[in-house]
Amino acid sequence: MNCLDLMKEMDAGCVDVILTSPPYNTNKKGSSKVNTNTVHAKQGEFTYARYDGYDDNLTNDQYCDFVAECFKGFDKVLKPNGVILWNASYGNENANAMFLALNRIIQEGFTIADVITWKKKSALPDNQSPNKATRLCEFVYVIVRSGEFKTFKANKKVSSVRPTGQKMYSPFYNFIEAPNNDGKNNLNKAAFSTKLVTSLLELYAPPEKETVVFDPFIGTGTTAVGAVALGMQYLGSEISAEQVKYSIERIKVAKGEQPC
Repeated sequence: MNCLDLMKEMDAGCVDVILTSPPYNTNKKGSSKVNTNTVHAKQGEFTYARYDGYDDNLTNDQYCDFVAECFKGFDKVLKPNGVILWNASYGNENANAMFLALNRIIQEGFTIADVITWKKKSALPDNQSPNKATRLCEFVYVIVRSGEFKTFKANKKVSSVRPTGQKMYSPFYNFIEAPNNDGKNNLNKAAFSTKLVTSLLELYAPPEKETVVFDPFIGTGTTAVGAVALGMQYLGSEISAEQVKYSIERIKVAKGEQPC
């Protein structure tokens, strides 16, 4: 199901944290020409398939409009003082898409409260560019509503209290080392890892069992697997039927259930 359709059906304020890695729109050179390809093309109908059933090939204007619609939905379903953890990167062929989308997100009434660097185990894509650094890191943008910049919650622990009453907190560095993914699959070549998910949720998700983590681009189910590992609830949407089937089996294993 498309996440925009799902969020129309969801209750307002029903999720605590949104954690996702959206399409990056990296399969083009950022042309302003109207895209004539089908957005949900079948794998094999385009030259570079990062996802099963999606060509990642919008114009930058189309992409920013799509991101804006996503964040309007997030504003509805996210609880007050909730956090959006938005993993994004830029492509060699379209370096502008990520930055244009972030600017549009800010225009929609959100603030980038923090930026976390995710250092992966290996660089993908590897040494294919003659003039760009081999990219070993991606970014996770910690995004909140503009009016909640000073009130959103994190699970940082108080380490000491000064005589003035000022609290000092144990450090949580904006640098996470985690694998690229939980293992290769043929459906989604841009997945992230359970280690990244749990590291982020341990800081930004309320630690209660009733906590609901929402991934609007849940893909092969990594966010759900991470939520299960921490005893949290999960909700996700995905347009690829094959990835949904794959993720259901992964989640069953994570829960200790017998896969089909």
